[in-house]
Amino acid sequence: MNFILALSPILWLIISLGFLKMQSYKACPIALIISFAVALGIHHMNVPDAVTAALEGVALACWPILLVIIAAIFTYNLTTYNKSMDIIKHMLTAVSKDRRVLVLLIGWGFGAFMEGMAGFGTAIAIPASMLVALGFNPVKAILACLIANSVPTTFGSIGIPASTLANITGLDPIHLATYISLQLLPLNIICPLLMIIISEGSIKALKGVFLLTVLSGLALAIPELIIAAFAGPELAAMGSSIVILAFIVIYSKVRPVNNPQYAMAIEPAHVPLRGGFIACLPFILIFLFLLFTSKLVPAINIPLNTIRTAVQIYTGQGGTPYTFVWIATPGILIFLAAIISGKIQSSGFGEMFCVFKSTVIGLRNTIITIIAVIATAKVMGYSGMTSEIARTAVDATGIMYPFIAPLIGSVGTFITGSGTSSNVLFGNLQTDAAVAISADKTWLAAANSAGTCAGKMISPQSIAIAVGAIALKGKDSEILKEIVKVYVPFIILLGCIVYFGQTCI
Repeated sequence: MNFILALSPILWLIISLGFLKMQSYKACPIALIISFAVALGIHHMNVPDAVTAALEGVALACWPILLVIIAAIFTYNLTTYNKSMDIIKHMLTAVSKDRRVLVLLIGWGFGAFMEGMAGFGTAIAIPASMLVALGFNPVKAILACLIANSVPTTFGSIGIPASTLANITGLDPIHLATYISLQLLPLNIICPLLMIIISEGSIKALKGVFLLTVLSGLALAIPELIIAAFAGPELAAMGSSIVILAFIVIYSKVRPVNNPQYAMAIEPAHVPLRGGFIACLPFILIFLFLLFTSKLVPAINIPLNTIRTAVQIYTGQGGTPYTFVWIATPGILIFLAAIISGKIQSSGFGEMFCVFKSTVIGLRNTIITIIAVIATAKVMGYSGMTSEIARTAVDATGIMYPFIAPLIGSVGTFITGSGTSSNVLFGNLQTDAAVAISADKTWLAAANSAGTCAGKMISPQSIAIAVGAIALKGKDSEILKEIVKVYVPFIILLGCIVYFGQTCI
């Protein structure tokens, strides 16, 4: 009974979003109320601790998650407002007019790049917006980008999810990153195939691009494994994404894909080099700012990271000060890139403010959803509800536990919307379970991280970001219902890989 009650906020989200077809901004605050009731009534959490746990969730939701989302959507909206996105469209369709090639280029390649650099929803928001701007069906564009964003989530922004998991479990980061890449290798190949099938609504759409699609998957899988094995998690996603983008562009020039059935209506125009550079400047600056302020450049990263404020929000046992990093955080850097490039693209500050205002208004439901989801996750975590779910799973499965280890990781990401948070919640539980059943600790810790990719697809936070990015109201339930059809085989396949793969390591 305690397990079912601990699971009740998650069950409510599944029922409300999947069956009752409620919008997420209405369903998620109710999940928060349910988590409060269970924490106070069953887990004997006192009211001040429950309130401050939720407030810590609000802080995390606002800074950095919502900051990054608003910054990313503002950047996209500003490029649309000043017509730079029209130039980018012509540049993209100059690579290929085939929709299938473009969904791989933007959703798979550019999406992996954004996840590797910034994370926090940018890899869903910006590619989905770009695909819709090119004329893709909004729901199918979101589904394709949710699938595309799944596997890069395990390494995320400069490898933070995997390096955090290594830190909290005391495992070797290179060894851990290598195991994560091995577990994800089949999914890295499958994902682009699914993107083509879903975006075009038929398996027949693979005809003529099957080789390109498989090689695009290998362009992530192989470089990721090599980088992880030799350099660790930090560059695994970003480095691989550059290989994907370069490969798709070169392949499209050497072996052009020309099928009138899948051709875009837009006719690419000649874009001068200077004009193309200025149009792409926001994304170029985002790349440069995030790269040079990352851990890869300690001379800049370390001083900027000292500009922070630590505040004790949660009042209960085990609480640690919550840190606001004021400059070296992706949201601020994306805003800075947008403002600088906006001025160069001849947008006035008044115009930029109007675009910003309309962006925030358009995201109001997304803001409510994400605040409620993260606050729920904090209440569940601090009250012991999350641990109750995980402990029951270990006790119930015994030596079969490796099969459900990825499921545990996916549940953490479903709750929080973050691969890093899932690793923090369940990383040590996975290593403890490994000791209990005499399994390899690094392999099961990697399984948690691999599982986050499946949970990312169905997370209400991810769906809310996608829906908010293209102002597609009332489609949360439809998207969840469709993406669950991908999630279920994903998590079963991962379970088989982890269970049978442990005998090969």
